Amino acid sequence: MNSDEAAILLGYCAAFDNRGPSVVAAQAWGAALHDVPLDQDAKDAIAAYYTTTPKDPNQRLWILPHHVRTLRSKIRSARLENFQYEPRPDETTGEYLARYRGQVQAIASGRFPAPTGRLQLEGAPSPDFMRELEARGWQGNRPVPDDEDAAIPRPRLADTVRRPGPLGVVCPACSAELGRPCKGPVATAMHPLGKPLAKPHTARRRAAAGEPEADSARLAAEEDRVREASRLALARIEAEQAEREAKAAAERAIPDAEIVEEENPDE
Repeated sequence: MNSDEAAILLGYCAAFDNRGPSVVAAQAWGAALHDVPLDQDAKDAIAAYYTTTPKDPNQRLWILPHHVRTLRSKIRSARLENFQYEPRPDETTGEYLARYRGQVQAIASGRFPAPTGRLQLEGAPSPDFMRELEARGWQGNRPVPDDEDAAIPRPRLADTVRRPGPLGVVCPACSAELGRPCKGPVATAMHPLGKPLAKPHTARRRAAAGEPEADSARLAAEEDRVREASRLALARIEAEQAEREAKAAAERAIPDAEIVEEENPDE
């Protein structure tokens, strides 16, 4: 684009923003757009710029050369969205480059209509391939129901991946999720759902080990065992304390020895 063509383009801009074209402005625009031709795409770029609503309603739109360059490239690239090069057999590298550039230029400029459809894969698996799948237990050409509710539910990946240890199961005591530590019953400002525990709950360790859930009879027997152990420990402590008290009383009952001074036979 030279200065004369830039003057024509500035006149088209003036129709939108009422600018006053000048010789200096035409020369500046011609230098900035020296590799951009004055075509319909350049004018469409100006129209697209003034069609867009500004972010600030009180802001005045004022197009610049870089706006024309950017919007013109977007207009031409949109025509190439579904472009697919059509090669010829036995073409050389030079022929390929020349034909490829020619097709791109022809479609991007609008001289040839842009492709309207996307290429799709056609065909189906071969009968031999389907027999191999069915021999391995796979169902080929499985019908898919239109209703989503009737579709076969698929498990989530998080539900199928297991990790070793108690964190590989959901805690029955505090409902901690997979991979998350167990939570304590006391909530804090930093941990509103409960402070994370260093060790998992016993029920979670039992579930990870595959042990059955504790029923009421098992819980009652466990409570009786704990009570019996506590009773025996208390009896042992009381016996040790009684023994210490008896020993102390016996020591207090022994009278103090009297010191008797022996007479000196020499006197």
